[in-house]
Amino acid sequence: MPFASTLRFIANSPLNRHRKFAALIRYAKWQIGSRLVPGKVLVNWVNDSKIIVSPGERGLTGNIFSGLQEFHDMSFVLHALNDTDLFLDVGANVGSYTILACGVAGARGICYEPVPETYQRLMKNLAVNSLLDRTQAFNQGVGDSRSTLRFTEDEGCMNHVLTTAETAGKVIEVTVIALDEELREVPTMMKIDVEGYETMVLKGAERVLTDKTLNFILIELNGSGTRYGFDEEAIISTLKNHGFCPYNYDPWHRKLTRLQEKSNSSGNTLFIRDIEVANQRVQNAPKFHVLDKSL
Repeated sequence: MPFASTLRFIANSPLNRHRKFAALIRYAKWQIGSRLVPGKVLVNWVNDSKIIVSPGERGLTGNIFSGLQEFHDMSFVLHALNDTDLFLDVGANVGSYTILACGVAGARGICYEPVPETYQRLMKNLAVNSLLDRTQAFNQGVGDSRSTLRFTEDEGCMNHVLTTAETAGKVIEVTVIALDEELREVPTMMKIDVEGYETMVLKGAERVLTDKTLNFILIELNGSGTRYGFDEEAIISTLKNHGFCPYNYDPWHRKLTRLQEKSNSSGNTLFIRDIEVANQRVQNAPKFHVLDKSL
């Protein structure tokens, strides 16, 4: 992210709204400290959770500066889930959402992360939060069937399935599974962030989508599926046909507002099947604590 864009992101973050200068000072201290003492840092995060952060790690450093990098979506996870739930993280990266769902909200978790180096960092974040007994993490990709696909390996949180026309620096072959074939228990919530391959994940999850146990889906819809020739409107239609509707979540007021289309405020869109259950959960959830604020 360009420097000016980074500063705007930090200053405009909802948790920094009334203390922008302090947030920018926090950013400056991190930048200076990471250069004076390079290496991994263990950072206190939400409630008693922790994250292991490396300098330049875009997927996690935003949480240091903004509290919650994806404020509305992450807050919904924290308010909607509890210790009776199973959380499925498809494209877990280094584990931000799983830490929130399982380490803070108390759910059990299943994670899929295809890139080996990223998977190792995911496992370390799960371990430092004592989550190895509450989660299962698999070094696999997810698609419409069991196969082997080529992934980029050196693009950080932007690693993705390669198209036949693409060239890349470091490339790896990864085992890919279908959720319908592998899951023995249907989750309460499923998060899908696979850099445009969401269509194939859903294609391999028809049984999961049909099961009413699944009530919340957080899915990345940012146009990246066009590299594969996929249509996001088809994804939205599929989810609506299974009874899901798109919503926006306001954590300050714990209010869910129905949308007519995908969310434009971030790359993710939240889909909910039973809005009454969702409203009851977010209203009754305990507060969480981050950056000296309680929500």
